[in-house]
Amino acid sequence: MGKVIPIGTRKRVALVAHDNRKQDLLEWARYNRGTLSKHELFATGTTGKMLADKLGLDVNRLLSGPLGGDQQVGAMISEGALDFMIFFWDPLEPQPHDPDVKALLRIAVLYNIPTACNRSTADFIISSPLMSEEYDRIQIDYASRLRR
Repeated sequence: MGKVIPIGTRKRVALVAHDNRKQDLLEWARYNRGTLSKHELFATGTTGKMLADKLGLDVNRLLSGPLGGDQQVGAMISEGALDFMIFFWDPLEPQPHDPDVKALLRIAVLYNIPTACNRSTADFIISSPLMSEEYDRIQIDYASRLRR
């Protein structure tokens, strides 16, 4: 089965957006400001500044994505410091840090973190009753597979 990791009612949420998607994330966050304000928010560089300045949200700012922010988010996921991630990435624009983006998405799947890469999925996640309830996330024991 795997390890059960309890998630409290106050979620730790990562918000990440590529340059061409920052406005989309801002509009989504504005619409969901009330819900987001009840949770602990983390965001990469410019995205975090934008959300704090334009929406007045309390955001823990990390480095800019290309300067290591994506890797910081991945490390936080692997350390159990984040509960889910909203990552509006741009599928049409090659990024200089594409390997970091792929690694971040891989880590989110590996650690079974709910992840939204578009507005529709983000809407479903944030409107879920689980956003305000405790939840037991199941962490697959990949380490045992590696020992084989």
